[in-house]
Amino acid sequence: MNVKFHFRGTGRYKFVALLLISTVFAGCASEGQRAPVYDLAEAQKRTAMASKSLREKDWRPKSYIVQKGDTLYSIAFNYGFDYHDLAKLNDIKNPRVISIGQEIRLFPNKKAKTTTPSTPVEAKPIEILVKEQPKVAKYPYSDAAMAQIDKVQEQVSKVYLSKQDAKTESQADDSNDESDDVGEDPVLEWRLPAQGKVIGQFSESDNRKGIDIAGKLGQPVMASASGKVVYSGSGLRGYGKLIIIKHNNTYLSAYAHNNKILVKEGQNVSRGQKIAEMGKTDAKEVQLHFEVRRYGKPVDPAKYLPLGKS
Repeated sequence: MNVKFHFRGTGRYKFVALLLISTVFAGCASEGQRAPVYDLAEAQKRTAMASKSLREKDWRPKSYIVQKGDTLYSIAFNYGFDYHDLAKLNDIKNPRVISIGQEIRLFPNKKAKTTTPSTPVEAKPIEILVKEQPKVAKYPYSDAAMAQIDKVQEQVSKVYLSKQDAKTESQADDSNDESDDVGEDPVLEWRLPAQGKVIGQFSESDNRKGIDIAGKLGQPVMASASGKVVYSGSGLRGYGKLIIIKHNNTYLSAYAHNNKILVKEGQNVSRGQKIAEMGKTDAKEVQLHFEVRRYGKPVDPAKYLPLGKS
């Protein structure tokens, strides 16, 4: 009885596998059963799906067009960046000066791939590969030959999958190599930024971007989590004296309506450190307006804060 052997692969791998298998079968004269079929398509599909999900959580575009009323401070805040970084990335000398219609790059361009010049060498004939192979080939069967087939197919499959994994990983890196966030969000330890009654709740539908905590004039305002101060000033309309802390590549926190700011831009602060004194700048009463932003998008602070605790 003759055996029909199926091999699924592409290009060079199919050619090498068939060449090795033909060698194994040379001299075999007895009949046997069908060799196993290795389906690589499903493995390739799973690998592609895994790589696609790596950075899908980051919703931000690669660039932004300046609209009326925008400032570099507000753009950086809304997309979760340090405005100093955006200024440097876009070669903006004065962060206070941007123009309507101007394109602001949010991420660096993909890294240019360069090759090292080499001395010209004599051209050599390139390897000629078989473009097509018959889908079914009949060969005599023997136990030794079947064992060799299994070994050959396993080796070729491993090589093929290894190549595909490397290629997929490279494509995932190139697709959005400017984002540092992959997989799950970094774990942060949060605390209440101030003592007092919560008088305003987060509401996405009502465009309330954070919570409001009532307090007394001069009351301490603390950093909710450790990080770096990326903004300190009064340049964002409606926030009064504002502090923005960047905790990592995913999260920012904002502290608004302060009476006095005690930290400077570029300063690293620790969780619980006093950074300001509560006030009512751009507000009707003394309060702290507090926001948590993920990739610049406001999220409910109640998901992170131990409300009701100190």
